[in-house]
Amino acid sequence: MIRSVYHLLQETANVHKDQVAAQFYQKNGWAKMTWGELEKQVHAVASGLVALGVKPQDRVAVLAKTKIEWVIVDLAILAAGGITVPIYHSSALDDIVFILNDSGSKYLFVDDEDALLKCREARLQTPLLEKIICINPVTLRQEGNEIAWREIFDESMKHYQTLMERVESMNAEDLATLVYTSGTTGEPKGAMLTHDNLLYEARAIEKFGIVTSADTQLLFLPLAHVFAKVLQIAWLKTAHTMVFAQSIEKIIDNMKEVRPTIMGSVPRIYEKVYAKVVADIESTSGVKGLIGRWALKQGETAARKQKLNRVPGGFKWTLAQNLVFAKIGEKLHALFGGRLRFFISGGAPLSPDIAYFFKHAGVTILEGYGLTETSAATCVNLPSHNRIGTVGKPVPGTELQIAPDGEVLIRGRGVFKGYWNRPDDTKACLTPDGWFRTGDIGVLDQAGFLRITDRKKEIIVNSGGKKIAPQKVENLIKSKVPLIGHVVVYGEGRPYLVALIVLDENNLKDWAKKRRIKKDYVQLVAHPMLKRTIEKEIKDVNASLASFEQIKKFTILDHDFVIGQQLTPTLKVKRNVCYEQYKDILEALYSKK
Repeated sequence: MIRSVYHLLQETANVHKDQVAAQFYQKNGWAKMTWGELEKQVHAVASGLVALGVKPQDRVAVLAKTKIEWVIVDLAILAAGGITVPIYHSSALDDIVFILNDSGSKYLFVDDEDALLKCREARLQTPLLEKIICINPVTLRQEGNEIAWREIFDESMKHYQTLMERVESMNAEDLATLVYTSGTTGEPKGAMLTHDNLLYEARAIEKFGIVTSADTQLLFLPLAHVFAKVLQIAWLKTAHTMVFAQSIEKIIDNMKEVRPTIMGSVPRIYEKVYAKVVADIESTSGVKGLIGRWALKQGETAARKQKLNRVPGGFKWTLAQNLVFAKIGEKLHALFGGRLRFFISGGAPLSPDIAYFFKHAGVTILEGYGLTETSAATCVNLPSHNRIGTVGKPVPGTELQIAPDGEVLIRGRGVFKGYWNRPDDTKACLTPDGWFRTGDIGVLDQAGFLRITDRKKEIIVNSGGKKIAPQKVENLIKSKVPLIGHVVVYGEGRPYLVALIVLDENNLKDWAKKRRIKKDYVQLVAHPMLKRTIEKEIKDVNASLASFEQIKKFTILDHDFVIGQQLTPTLKVKRNVCYEQYKDILEALYSKK
C-alpha cells in the first residue's frame, strides 16, 4: 500500500526500473539516470541519514539549486522518516536563520560554496543545527559539523534494517515537508504538508491523463516552491523523464537540446518571450514591419472577441494568421525544441492578452492555480478544456466556493494541516468544517471555471472609495508595453494611481540600437525620448481602463528588481517591500504638479 512518497518511488521504480527517470548536465554533456538507479541512490542517502542520527519527524533543511541531487536528498529524507524543509538558494541570511530556527532543523544540506558560506554565518545564530552536509565538493572546516554527503554513504548499509522498519511504519498523515511561504508580505510561515497531501496531488494529476511515461519535462523552477514540488510528485506518479535545467539563464538552450514535451513555468518567462517577439516586430522596418504590426493589431482584435466568447474570423484575421502568426509559431516551436505539447503556468496570474498571443501562434499554455497551503495544484486548465482568463476547474476531489465578500475558499485532501507552531494563524485561515481561506478574490463561471481577480489584501481603495485590482492594471501594461519588465501600481487612499516602472533590459537595448543611441542602462532610463515613448504607451493603455484605474504619473527606476529583494524566487514582485523601499519616490509623484 502506498502510504508515503517513498512508497510511490518504490512502486514506480519496480515497474519502470530500466526506464530513464532523469537527465542532468555534467561536464561532458547530458547524463541519464534510470528509475532503478534513482531508487538505489535515494536508499543509500536515506540509510546514511539514519546512520548520521536522523530520527522520525526530524526536520532536515535543504538549501540548493534545482538539480537531481536536490530530489535524491528530498526523497531520502522522507524515506528516513524525516521532514524536508526547503530553503530558497537565493534566500537572505535573516530568512535562512529564521527558517532553521522556526522549523527546529538539526541537519542542513547545501550544494555549493555560496550556500555554505551563508550557512556558516547562519550557524552562529541557529543553536539546534548539528550538521551541514555538502553535496558538491567544497572546502570543509575541520570542526566536525561540516561533512561531504558522500561520507554518509560509508555506513549506510549497516542501517538497512532500521530504514526498512521506518518505511513500513510510515503513515499517510505524517508530515512530509514544511514549505515556507516566500513572503511577498509579512514573515514567512511554514505550511505543514503531509504525505497524503502530496499523494493526493499525484493521483489527481494522473487522472487527467495529460501526462504519460512517454513525456519529457524540463524543470528549472526552484524546488523550494510548492509549484515545483507538485511537478516533482507528478513525475514520480506518471514515470516520465525529468530533465533538470542547467540554470534559468539557459532554459532556451536546454529546451533546444533536450526537446521537452511539457514544461512548467511562471508568467515572467512567458512575458519575456512575448516582449521579445513583439519588440522585434515593432523594430522591423519596411513592408515586413508594417505587415507585422498590422497582424499584431488583428491579434488584439481577435483576443477581445475571444474574451467575449466570440469566434474571430474574416479575411483580415485569416491573412494575419497565415502571414505572421504561423511564422511566429514556427519560430517559437523551434525555439522550444520542436516537441512541446503544452506549458503549464502557475505561481502568479498570467495576462490573458499574452496567453491569447501564444494561442494564436499555436503554443498552448495551461494556466493553473493553487497555494502553498493547498499543495499547489487546486485548479488547472486542460488541453481539451482550456479557457484563457481562468485558472481552470478544480482537480478531482477538491471543492471550491466563493464567500460573500468574493474570497475563494478551498476544501479537500490537498489542504494542509496548518502552520508550523502557529495555531492562531491556522485557526484564522481554516474554518471548523475544513474550508481554507485563500485570501484571493475570484469568481466561478457557469461552467465551473475559476477566475482570480486579485489578492484580497492587495485591493486598492482610492480616496473616492473606488476599488482597484492592481494586478489587472499591471498585467495589462506589461502585455501592451514590451519595454516594461515590471510595474508596481500604488494608490491606497489617494486620488489617483501612480506606478513604479522597471524596464526590460534586452528590449531597451534593442530600442536604443534602432535609434542609434549609445548610452548605458542608467543613461537610457533618463533619456527624454524614452520617457516620451513610455508616456505614449501608458496613455494608450489608459484608454482601455476606467478613469479611476488609469496611471496618472510614473517613475522609471534606474535599476532592475532583484530576487530576494524586490522579487520572490518565482519572480513575483514583493509589493509591500517595494512600497516601503520606494516610499519617497511614490510620495514625490503626488507632490509633483
